[in-house]
Amino acid sequence: QVQLVESGGGLVQAGGSLRLSCTASGRTFSRYVMGWFRQAPGKQRELVARITSGGSTNYADSVKARFAISRDSAKNTVYLQMNSLKPEDTAVYYCAASSIVETMPRFYDYWGQGTQVTVSS
Repeated sequence: QVQLVESGGGLVQAGGSLRLSCTASGRTFSRYVMGWFRQAPGKQRELVARITSGGSTNYADSVKARFAISRDSAKNTVYLQMNSLKPEDTAVYYCAASSIVETMPRFYDYWGQGTQVTVSS
């Protein structure tokens, strides 16, 4: 069992930055693929970025060159650094863990409670 707790969301002006953190319980954190998803009102949940246990990363086209995902296994934490934020980045952001490298939410076994990110224009 893995429990995930996100933090770091908030309100920011367009062009600003935020860093989200997700801390996991359990000793097997390092084995999991960790993903950051987001869901805006009326839209499907989508993968923003993921990082494998080996550190390989993958990003949605809409956030490439602006967002960066990283993980610190010693702290059981995964981060999402978000720069040059746009109003369309406004959403609830979720941290999730999967035992396989996948994009779709249904393949992720564990989820955090979500943290709101609001970008004003």
